[in-house]
Amino acid sequence: MYKQFKKYLIWSPIIIIIILAFAFPYSVHIEDALTIETVNEYGIKISIWRIIFEPVIGVLLFFNRSLYALEELVILLYWIIGFYFINTLLKYFFAKHSLNKKSYLLNQITNLPLVVGIWFSFFVVIIFIPLPNNTIINNSQDGVLVTTHSHSEYSHDGLISQMDLWEWHKKNNFDAFFITDHANHVKTFELAKEQSAKKIAPYPLIMTGQEFSGTNHMSLLGLKNKFETKGMNDSTVVKATHKYNGVVLINHWFNKQNNTLDYHKKLQVDGYEIENVGKELYYDRALYKKIKKFSTENNLIMVGGLDFHGYGRAASIWNAFKIANWKELNATDKEEAIIEIIRNREQDKLQVLMYKDRPYYTQDNLWSSPLRFFHDYFRTLNIYQVISWFFWLLFLNYTLKKVKWKNNKVIVLISLSGASFMLLLATNYNSRIDAVKGYTEMYEEYSVLLFSIGFAFLSYTLILSYFRFFRKNKKI
Repeated sequence: MYKQFKKYLIWSPIIIIIILAFAFPYSVHIEDALTIETVNEYGIKISIWRIIFEPVIGVLLFFNRSLYALEELVILLYWIIGFYFINTLLKYFFAKHSLNKKSYLLNQITNLPLVVGIWFSFFVVIIFIPLPNNTIINNSQDGVLVTTHSHSEYSHDGLISQMDLWEWHKKNNFDAFFITDHANHVKTFELAKEQSAKKIAPYPLIMTGQEFSGTNHMSLLGLKNKFETKGMNDSTVVKATHKYNGVVLINHWFNKQNNTLDYHKKLQVDGYEIENVGKELYYDRALYKKIKKFSTENNLIMVGGLDFHGYGRAASIWNAFKIANWKELNATDKEEAIIEIIRNREQDKLQVLMYKDRPYYTQDNLWSSPLRFFHDYFRTLNIYQVISWFFWLLFLNYTLKKVKWKNNKVIVLISLSGASFMLLLATNYNSRIDAVKGYTEMYEEYSVLLFSIGFAFLSYTLILSYFRFFRKNKKI
């Protein structure tokens, strides 16, 4: 009976994938965040590497773009542990009588930390590794794709060098981007000057900004002069930015920060982020409507906050500025054209574009998110991605039968890979500590965290491997 159940499990995913992908398809598209309508001028490019390794890369990227990614990943762990116990009980009660049940249960109990460790390894990949994600194709006539909010390692919460941030924006088809490091714009100012001197390729254009952490976080954009914001209050910072011909946007505004929308209007800020994908993919809809209504009534511009830090969500939001003859403009005129649209609050020249690959849902009943996740994910697959799934599922089934690896060996090999990956990432972060001392402690914090967990995971796996595969008297 158990063997029949396993056969059913092997073929049922293929059937489910085909039904969802072709009978209930969901077209991945670019949506205007202000009108909630599909923008046909922009398409989606799917990486060939994602298609080839769809069952791994595709699933990881779809989790990365979950609306409530962190919460849903934790819930997934609970589901994995639940299924693990169900599978254990099914085999315990329905497997052949020759099964040494006592030994089997001991194996399953000692495997549980490995299951959790493997989940954590995938969690780290999803959050910290820039996988070959789907990105945008710009088919518009005058649309210029811009980031107004991003961070490098010169920000206290950044984990990416400024040149790697430039490369990341290039891969995601941005035409220009502001680096808005916390309490620091000097490093960006210097980098922008290097690009102007043609020491760095002109595309995408690097522009100087800064995130000021006052009573609310503010993006100060278009900074042409170095000035110190430390110790300044909100009003002084806004006036200083405007004095130097820059603009001010309020980032990820929340009611709990106690400053009303009217407070920022009186400060004469230029606009608000209507969405910020740094944490959750969408603002709470009531908050979104409140900001949109206020901004529309008071002629304040609305932008999308990518809020990229070198980790977190793949590119999911773009600001499309309508600027004629963009390629013919020099760097100074390009930046000024962007700043002018914000300064003049010309919303008709700025679209907030969002990557849409699933229907919107709230945090209610989030415990069922793994079911919703796979339902929504399989609906987005095209014929090539379905073929990739079909191939890898058959290949995995064939390999496991041919090689006749036991589950214990498979889980140990995956665990060794996961632990080694965490140690390598910790080593990489550790190598950057001295280079950014005084700017961020993130590298040190994450290198210690990943090394500690990776070392513990590796040690446990090696000890378990010794008792299982090398010691003569194998009990676990």
